[in-house]
Amino acid sequence: MKKVLQQLKQYKRDTFFCIGLTTLEVIMEILLPFITTRLLAEGLETGYLPAVYRYGAILVVMALLSLIFGAVAGRFAASASSGLAANLREAIYANIQTFSFSNIDKFSVPGLVTRMTTDITNVQQAFMMVIRIAVRSPLTLIFSFAMCMIINVKLSLTFLIALAFLLVVIGAIMVVTLKIFNQVFQKYDDLNASVQENISAIRVVKAFVREDYENKKFSSASQNLYRLFVKAEGLLAFNGPAMMLAVYFCIIMVSWLGAHYIVVDHTLATTDLTSLYSYIMSLLMSLMMLSMVVVMISMSMASIRRIQEVLTETPDLHNPEQPIHEVADGSIDFNHVNFSYKHGSGKNALSDIDLHIRSGETIGVIGGTGSGKSSLVNLICRLYDVDEGSVCVGGVDVRQYDMESLRNQVSVVLQKNTLFSGSILENLRWGNPDATEEECIEACRAACADEFIDRMPDGYHTRIERGGNNVSGGQKQRLCIARALLKKPKVLILDDSTSAVDTATDAKIRAAFAQKIPGTTKIIIAQRISSVEGADRILVLDNGRINAFDTHENLLKSNPIYQEIYESQVKGGGDFDQPA
Repeated sequence: MKKVLQQLKQYKRDTFFCIGLTTLEVIMEILLPFITTRLLAEGLETGYLPAVYRYGAILVVMALLSLIFGAVAGRFAASASSGLAANLREAIYANIQTFSFSNIDKFSVPGLVTRMTTDITNVQQAFMMVIRIAVRSPLTLIFSFAMCMIINVKLSLTFLIALAFLLVVIGAIMVVTLKIFNQVFQKYDDLNASVQENISAIRVVKAFVREDYENKKFSSASQNLYRLFVKAEGLLAFNGPAMMLAVYFCIIMVSWLGAHYIVVDHTLATTDLTSLYSYIMSLLMSLMMLSMVVVMISMSMASIRRIQEVLTETPDLHNPEQPIHEVADGSIDFNHVNFSYKHGSGKNALSDIDLHIRSGETIGVIGGTGSGKSSLVNLICRLYDVDEGSVCVGGVDVRQYDMESLRNQVSVVLQKNTLFSGSILENLRWGNPDATEEECIEACRAACADEFIDRMPDGYHTRIERGGNNVSGGQKQRLCIARALLKKPKVLILDDSTSAVDTATDAKIRAAFAQKIPGTTKIIIAQRISSVEGADRILVLDNGRINAFDTHENLLKSNPIYQEIYESQVKGGGDFDQPA
């Protein structure tokens, strides 16, 4: 709760104003029955009109003040709760931006979306209820009970019996429902995951006619959520009957004992009994409101814990105290590196990688699925840290660099790189926000993207739809390569990023690299031999280990894995077998 409330920041003033005005509103309302009693006793019963006018005027003024205080308090409550929600979203989003890949792996994307939508909405509503109702109700309860004690101490003690009963019932309900709501928000994650997966892969769903299957999967997630909500709401339904039982108990006890004190003992006036009824209803209504707050808090506590998990998550990767900002050159050294995605699991993604690459070299990387190719390049730009050994770029351990400076000099193009909504120029300038249009065009020429951009109606100002859905896979990859080139990096990593382009275009891109960026170290991960055979040296990975590291010609002579891949692709084997 403390971590969440820290996000109030500039809305603390609104919160305090709301609490103060709500207190004044309650005081006005509590005094109204007291003034009404005086009006009856000193004005109507005695027929003294000046007292009627005086107390009547006081009642009108107090009622108007109560109305004004309540309306302004409501405005401040809305401002404070909405501001808290806005700050929470910004804080969560900002913290997510600092996460390393290992941090992001702890939270699913649907889970993060649920936290920033459903969970924060719950907290917003709960906070508004807390600063309004949870302030108003206890004050009303305390002041009403105090006024009852002033009128008649013995009658007031009956309220304590009802209060103790309600506290036990509401406390028991809250303990049980809190556990259920923890499960509810986990099911929200499953529901959001189903929706996100279906929408992002809708073309595949329709291509394989799997709409019915997806509907059943979503329906199952929805039904699980429904059952948990029914269970929780069924328990919360006991709040109402318990409250009404307490109300009727208090009314019967006050009526019975009040009549005795009026008729037999003559220790209570009829007007005082009227005031007692007013205070009874105020007291019990405040308890009713408190029970609603308890319900909302029960729901919000689960949300608060989930939000707090993200807010308190600290990045696994940090800049050193005195980071290095300049990368001298594109040389890369892996010094007996071991790496696993879960530290201490004993399952290494890379084992004893000892590799040395000179600045300006073109290195091909090839290997089967799961051989560790992507893991290898992720360590170069420090998206993960090694378990043992070290990775050096420009002769310096990557852990000594400022991460932003390092990643600006080590540019990575992924196989499934992402384009964002906006024009082609806006997407290209992710690589360099200050790039001129001519520089963007030059980068596109090097990536062979200019040939399809020139055919578009608006050229470089053509709008890219969300996720790049209005361009082909090969076009998307070439735009991503151009975007990376605009960084003018010392190391360029292509992680199977030409897999969607034809071999002729792939060859043109490699030729352009040799001509345009000869001093840049280029690491090309590929499945096709043709994409790496022109490299200075080729690294063959097998099960997270270096199997061979040599030229194309030498590997063809001596390495069985490379020979097998070459035979299957070049000499008609594997997928290219022809029937006899």
